Amino acid sequence: MPNNISGKEKLSNIPGHMKKLRKIFRGGPGSFAGFVAVATLFFVLFVFFKPGNNIFHWIGASREKARQEEQIRQYREELQKLDARIDMLVTDRDTLEKFAREQFHLAAPGEDVYILKD
Repeated sequence: MPNNISGKEKLSNIPGHMKKLRKIFRGGPGSFAGFVAVATLFFVLFVFFKPGNNIFHWIGASREKARQEEQIRQYREELQKLDARIDMLVTDRDTLEKFAREQFHLAAPGEDVYILKD
């Protein structure tokens, strides 16, 4: 059964408050779409330029985090080298003797120690 109702008759059957809602969502001056655009613009500006916690702060914090992670990596490498040296000093008597002579200027009985400075 075909619907023989014209466009004007369809609008005349819609209650008044629904007509207002249709007008708001359809566009035109003072429309909802304009409100959404302005609200979105303010939100974006607020997120990017809000004092204290904005996008520039996030970028700086990200760079600082990367710098600190690199520093942690370097300290771990240095710690591994020191652990290897400690193991070598504990297990190899010749290495321990050489270390003691160089670092603490120790000598065997009857040896003379000469310290040369550049």
